[in-house]
Amino acid sequence: MSDEKLHELVSHVSNEVFGKQFQHKAYFNKRLRTTGGRYMLRSHNIEVNPLVFEKYGMDELLGVIKHELCHYHLHIEGKGYQHRDTDFRELLKITNSPRFCSTLVERKVRKSKKRYTYKCVKCSLSYNRKIRLNTRKYRCGKCFGDLMLVSFENLK
Repeated sequence: MSDEKLHELVSHVSNEVFGKQFQHKAYFNKRLRTTGGRYMLRSHNIEVNPLVFEKYGMDELLGVIKHELCHYHLHIEGKGYQHRDTDFRELLKITNSPRFCSTLVERKVRKSKKRYTYKCVKCSLSYNRKIRLNTRKYRCGKCFGDLMLVSFENLK
């Protein structure tokens, strides 16, 4: 879908669902990562993540458009346009718009966890750390003795 088609779709949805004209620009922004779309307060433009249409289809895209149009029309009218405002929540219910979009990017799971175990040479106190220590620089907190690396585990 092109930016021109998106603009036509946003204008059509604004006329049909809200009964008001959309007089600004609507376009795709592929730099958006975690959000489905955003309403720009200063320029009054609407940006939509192209992954919404590619990954979930037209129904999800229409939901994002309606959500952003709720921000747009309330801001233009001078009413509460933020997520926490009651005007915004009521308009979402009236227009049957979603409050959130579906997940676009899967969260990255850490591949492996490392565990370093150090032991004091003097008092035998052990220290477990996630990050490797410079044993020449750091000393035991109890007796100020030298530390030595006892074990290294690569947990999954």
